Amino acid sequence: MTRLLVIGGGIAGTAAALALDRAGQEAAVYEAHPDSAEDIGAFLTLASNGMRALAQLDATSAVTAVGFPLTVMRLLDAEGGQVARAPLGESDDPALRYRCLRRGELGAALRSEAARRGIEVIHGARLASVDSGPEGVTAHFTDGSSASGDLLLGADGLNSTVRRATAPTARPRYAGQHVFYGYTTTAPKTDADEPACITMIRGGAAAFGCTTSPDGETYWFARVCADTPLSTDEIASATPGQWRDLLVPLLREDATPAADIVAATTAPVLVTNATEIPNGTPWRRGRTLLVGDAAHAASPATGQGASMALEDAVILAKCLRDAPDTESALTRYETLRRPRVEHNTTVSGNISRGVHASPPRTSGNQAPPRPDAEIARQLDWATALW
Repeated sequence: MTRLLVIGGGIAGTAAALALDRAGQEAAVYEAHPDSAEDIGAFLTLASNGMRALAQLDATSAVTAVGFPLTVMRLLDAEGGQVARAPLGESDDPALRYRCLRRGELGAALRSEAARRGIEVIHGARLASVDSGPEGVTAHFTDGSSASGDLLLGADGLNSTVRRATAPTARPRYAGQHVFYGYTTTAPKTDADEPACITMIRGGAAAFGCTTSPDGETYWFARVCADTPLSTDEIASATPGQWRDLLVPLLREDATPAADIVAATTAPVLVTNATEIPNGTPWRRGRTLLVGDAAHAASPATGQGASMALEDAVILAKCLRDAPDTESALTRYETLRRPRVEHNTTVSGNISRGVHASPPRTSGNQAPPRPDAEIARQLDWATALW
């Protein structure tokens, strides 16, 4: 049995612990926050591939208890005309339907499932440094405590402390957009209120998306191109209505429901920068491995961040389960994962930057991502990866 130290108790870290536990490995999660690892409150969609990964973790019911399903996507142009309408993912299978939920809800659901299974989660453990040697790895925390194991997983997100030890020259980079999120219960009724439907709007000044939950709350996002990222101070010092008041005039340039939905938002609008980890960033050093956003964060344009992290969890656990030794397992894991996640980073970044050319090859001239049938095979718990 391998003992793994998982640094980060968000989506990637908790999912990895669930998968490792199922694979018969010993995993403990170390989270810097004193109680739970929440974020700014943005929402996300889990695509069918993410839901498939959850099913392999036996965690479907924990997640479907929150949020709501999405089965249809509509695309509108800047004049409000519908240019496309199509089913989303594997909508015929209730367990694999896209699901819309707040990021914090997903994290809390996974952590509750980890607690139910007796997986150790230590809060208030902020990583200071990592020592990796031939016999094991030790994590040192800022409170003076430490923990040792056979392998350390850096699942501590975009600004990963583990990545600074694994790839000290790698830096997240701005992907060309400011991204806004909001919620309202008083949006005017439109065709966008179709049950289980998400509406995407290809506007002149912003890309916009919205969906309405079964209880009548409209979730929306807007992606606005900008040459420079917002600074930490700009985000922290914004007044409650500042971002709403910025967005509404931009969205009024189009004849779509977007401006009215944002104008009806009374709660503070959330904002972040679209950011990505450059392709080719090293994931491994000694007995340390990066997973999830710490390894391959992408701009949110493809909506695949959480789903890719869930895939990571399942495939890493299967590699450790099936490989003859840890080094072989990590090599196999990276061979399987890097082409797929780097393709997603490239495609998502191109969308954010307004680039429509064919995406370049992934680092190392690796092959493009495998088709859906192949990723389904890789995620299937009963199928060996060796």
